[in-house]
Amino acid sequence: MRMRYFTVGIFLLAFVVLAACAGPEGEQGPPGPAGPPGPEGPQGPIGLRGQTGEIAEAGPSGADYTGSEVCAGCHQEIYDAFINSGHAWQLNKVVDGEPPELPFTEVPDPPEGYGWEDILYVIGGYNWKARFVDKEGYIITSAPGESGSPEYPNQYNFANQLLGKNTGWVNFHSGEAGLAYDCGACHTTGFNPRGSQDDLPGLVGTWAEDGIACEECHGPGSLHIQDPAGIEMKVERDREECGACHRSGDSGQVNAEGGFIFHQDQYQDLYQSKHLTLDCVTCHDPHAGVVQLRAAGEPATRTLCLDCHFKEDKNQKNSKHLSLGVSCIQCHMPRLIQSAWGVSERFTADIRTHVVAIDPEQVAQFSEDGTTAYSQISLDFACRQCHISNTALALDDETLKNAAREYHTSSILIEE
Repeated sequence: MRMRYFTVGIFLLAFVVLAACAGPEGEQGPPGPAGPPGPEGPQGPIGLRGQTGEIAEAGPSGADYTGSEVCAGCHQEIYDAFINSGHAWQLNKVVDGEPPELPFTEVPDPPEGYGWEDILYVIGGYNWKARFVDKEGYIITSAPGESGSPEYPNQYNFANQLLGKNTGWVNFHSGEAGLAYDCGACHTTGFNPRGSQDDLPGLVGTWAEDGIACEECHGPGSLHIQDPAGIEMKVERDREECGACHRSGDSGQVNAEGGFIFHQDQYQDLYQSKHLTLDCVTCHDPHAGVVQLRAAGEPATRTLCLDCHFKEDKNQKNSKHLSLGVSCIQCHMPRLIQSAWGVSERFTADIRTHVVAIDPEQVAQFSEDGTTAYSQISLDFACRQCHISNTALALDDETLKNAAREYHTSSILIEE
């Protein structure tokens, strides 16, 4: 036992002596060879720029908005269809005092008293109408330096041959001072309600791209560009997606004014119909609008009424309608919605309804105060767009009711 303690003591003493004799630390030698690389970290947002030249705000996925022209690099055919649809032209910037060039219509001049150098944006301008935003971001409602005149013509309506209307100026909130442009949620891509685009007092919110572009429906695309196969740009094809913009309020009622449904109320309009069970894209190509398809001589919808309603197509009891080639939509989807022009005595405006069902016992279309539409097509709109009052084709209420009752329940033809 004594020998073991003696041995341990000798080792400890040697360690202390060596530690005491150690010299100062020398210089660090050269680095050794690099070891193998560690695992790669997650990819962050790449910060691509939109068409405005500004870095767009990152979306919830960490992706950035890139601009629809970037999407065209791989999806040229889809882009070529989309760029001729109305979605792309909801908001159009005036650059260097030159008016925007639109596919089917031309806005020749801004409102009276203004030159193109005074205009920041043209709102719309595709097929129906155009409004104008000044350099401060406010919708123009009065002549320069003035306000308060309710007669100032500030909305430009395009011609409508069906209604016998030439191009012309009409009133939109005329005379109101400081009418802010707060329509970005449905007229732009990547809208954020906070802040003001370009720090202009009249513009409410900020956005990544003017108009409804690819990424408004598909989401910001920078990560998809990095990994097209791994990060898909899937779209929710449910009608609610379209309804996010094609509505103005509660889906339980259809808002009306001046004898027609509001043009923003297309989703509420559809909501009254059994077709609510369908998605909008069942009938409509989401990349190509009705206007451009008609201009190209192509079918305006993907489906036909008779694809589902073949029995009703065969069973029509009015021979004159058949000989004249009256289509299903002429009676079941009358032009009940007004965007620009509407002629109340002819029960016709410029956009078709999606209500579809006709009530043979209902003559009037609107509530007594005219602010809401009923949930079925009335005889006024189903029939009197052709059987116009005070003309040779005019028919009284009872005659129309008798003609409409059980119209599609028999194949027996009758003369009107």
